[in-house]
Order: sequence, then structure tokens, then C-alpha cells
Amino acid sequence: MADRPFGFGLPDKPEDPGGSGSGSGSGGAGDQGGGGFPGGPFPGGGGPMGPFGGMGDPQQFADALRQFADMLSYRGGPVNWDLAKNVARHAIVAAGDPSVLDAQRREVTEAIRLADLWLDEATTFPSGIHKIEAWSRSEWLEATFPVWAKLCDPIAAKGVEAMSGMFTADPAQLGENVPEEMRQALGALGGPGGLGAMMRQLGGAMIGSQTGTAVGELAREVIGSADVGLPLGPEGTAALLPAGVAEFGRGLSVDSGEVRLFLALREAAHQRLFAHVPWLRANLLGAVEQYASGISVDMARLQEAIPEVDITNPEALREALSGEGLFRPEDTPAQKAALTRLETALALVEGWVATVVSAAARDRLTHADALAEAIRRRRATGGPAERTFATLVGLELRPRRLREAAAIWQGLTEARGIDGRDALWAHPDLLPAADDLENPDQFVHGQPELDISDLENPENPGPENKG
Repeated sequence: MADRPFGFGLPDKPEDPGGSGSGSGSGGAGDQGGGGFPGGPFPGGGGPMGPFGGMGDPQQFADALRQFADMLSYRGGPVNWDLAKNVARHAIVAAGDPSVLDAQRREVTEAIRLADLWLDEATTFPSGIHKIEAWSRSEWLEATFPVWAKLCDPIAAKGVEAMSGMFTADPAQLGENVPEEMRQALGALGGPGGLGAMMRQLGGAMIGSQTGTAVGELAREVIGSADVGLPLGPEGTAALLPAGVAEFGRGLSVDSGEVRLFLALREAAHQRLFAHVPWLRANLLGAVEQYASGISVDMARLQEAIPEVDITNPEALREALSGEGLFRPEDTPAQKAALTRLETALALVEGWVATVVSAAARDRLTHADALAEAIRRRRATGGPAERTFATLVGLELRPRRLREAAAIWQGLTEARGIDGRDALWAHPDLLPAADDLENPDQFVHGQPELDISDLENPENPGPENKG
């Protein structure tokens, strides 16, 4: 499954040898020998037939169409998010997803509660936690998938449009020798004229399968609800994944309890920031959506990658649709500004979290500096979350200026104290802009003390945006 983001098999029939009869459709493109259809690729003979490629026996193709009917009945939008979630769930289970034990839940609860108390001394923001949970990987999927679907929808929808455009064909190309069974199968999808619509749904299923596989792979390594600096989980819910915590600590030569406490500090710090900066959640998610909406599909590259589309080979489609340069940002001032806005916002969130966690952990955790460096390396080298987003929205969500942002927040703490530092979150116009990250010291010492009373007065529009 991990190497086949677009691969998906057909539901096993009860009479199939070894079939489970579950109808889950969770198999991969290679599960049946290739192509995602029962029995593997269609046998040769007959040559290409329009968009169906060398499909061989039309009767076999008619059978495949009937098995696809349930999958293509999705009516929730251009991307089949139901399939995406199912693929992710099967990927998680296949990789191993042990249930969280009661003892592990107690450890996570105690760690987050203690970490939240420590943060009282490091920030003016009060606790933002209303609920503490210890998630299995499947539970993480259930809690975060709605946000993943929303973030990935703009570029995924464009991918579906591109694929459906390539697959659209004149039904007359099917010829007069098409068996009645195939015509009936097409009729179930709206008649021969509905072939284009069927291909659109097929594209939505393939994009959904890719997304589900990527999110399923991400679940193997995530630690909590805010690994990428985005609020993916429910508001007010602090969560850690015991399996992810153990994986992060492997090889660090640090006691597992200390690792858990450090990661609990990061989780609790994110929750405080998202809870008490009311505009931040919408601002971050909106920045991702704005950037993703400016991604376009290079049709020339797609057509070059698949000169003769063969829907019996989802693996070839996967390789074409995940190729370098296929999804590219529009070269416009608005798109460049959207990228700058997003990168700056992520860096500021992660820099603030790193600063307050360092202050809370410095005198309490022996290996606080080593753990902080491990987090920085994880982010700098592109962890699982960054790779997933690069696949799904054409963007590496990597805070490239994390050290510069952390330097600004640390400098502000020393120059103005905790109150003065945290006061900058009162309004987005008060925060450091992208240019300020170039010279953190100038922003810290070159700005006058801030008076935010005008921003809090609804009759005054406030300062102009720096950007």
C-alpha cells in the first residue's frame, strides 16, 4: 500500500478464491497482479480501444465496470473522501495499530496535566485544554481527517478535473461490437453519454486513494494533534499518540518519561496559543487553502506522462500524477504573497512554541536542549507531515525560518518580558513580518513599546498591515 498512492483493488466477491467478501475495496493496484482489476491486467489481443487501452475481453471489462459501480456512486464532491478515509484506515491497520492501553492513557494524561502546569510560568496565555486523550493511529485519523480533507480539496479537485478531461472520450469509439453487458453497465452510470461523468468519478476515487494512502503513511509517525504547527484536531483537545512518542524517542538515549513530558509541553503550548489567539486558527488554515487554490495542473506534462491513457493501469496513473512539476504554483504576485504569508505564520507559531517550551523545560528536564534539537532536525529535514503536504497540496510546510522566528520571540522575552512578548498575538498586524525575520534584532530593539488600545477600539481601524 505504501508505494501505491493511487492503487486500489476491487472488492473481493465471496466466490473468489481467498476473497473475504468484505467489499472494502482496500486492496492495492498490484494485489491482483496489476491494474487493480480481478486477475491482473486484461489479456492481450485487440489492441488499444480508445481510453480503455488494450482491454482484451470486453466482457471482462463489463464485469469490472459493475464492480466499480458502488465506488463510483459517491456524490459528495469531486474527490471521493469516503474512499480516502477507508484507504487510510486500511493502511494504518496493515502497518500495525495496537490499541492504547489504560496505563498508556494514564501516562499521557499525567504528562499533559503536568506540562500544562509548567507552562503557567512561561506564558501569559492560560490553559487551552478542555480534554486530554491518548490516541491510537486510527483514532488520530478519525479526529483529524475532516481538516485534511478541507486542506487538500482545492488541489485534489483540480487533479480530478485534469484526469476527467483526459479520460473523456466519444462513446462512438466503443464501436458496434460492444457486448450488451457493457452497454448495461454504462447504462447504470447514466448511459453511454455518462462515460465522461464516470471517468470524473474514477479520477475522484484515484485522487482520494492517493490522499488516503498519504495520510495513512503519516499516521505511522505522528506524535500529537499539531505536528505541523496547524490545528488539525478538535478545539481544546490535547492528544498524544503513545506509539508516535515511542518512535520519536527511539535512539535518543533519553528516558521515555522525559520524552513524553517534553512532547506534552509542545502539545499543551500549541493548545494555549490556538485557544487564546482567536484569529489564528482560521488564519493558518485559510493561508493553506489560499495557497493550494493557486496551484495549477500542468496538462502538457500530464499528457506527456500518459500519451495513451489506460485505465486498467492505476500504477501508471499514480506515477504520472505524482511526477515532479505536475502540480505547480501560479507565477503571480498573489500566489507568492500567499506562500510568504503561510511560511511566516508557520515559523512564528513554531518559534513561539519552541521558546515557551524551552523556558518551561530548561530547569526541569535534563535533556531539554537535546530534545529540542531533535525536533528542529525533524522539521528541518522534512518529517512525515511535510512530505505528506508536499504530495497533497504541492507545498512543503516546513518552517524554513524557525531559528529566526525563535530568536525574535526569545529576544522579545528578554527585552519586554513575557507579557510584552505575548501581547503581539493580540492582532496579526503586530506580529513580525517576513522582512523582520531577516533581521530579528532590529525588530526586537528597533520597535517602540506597543500600545494595542487602538486595535481593541472598534471605532479605530488599527495600524496598517506591514505586509
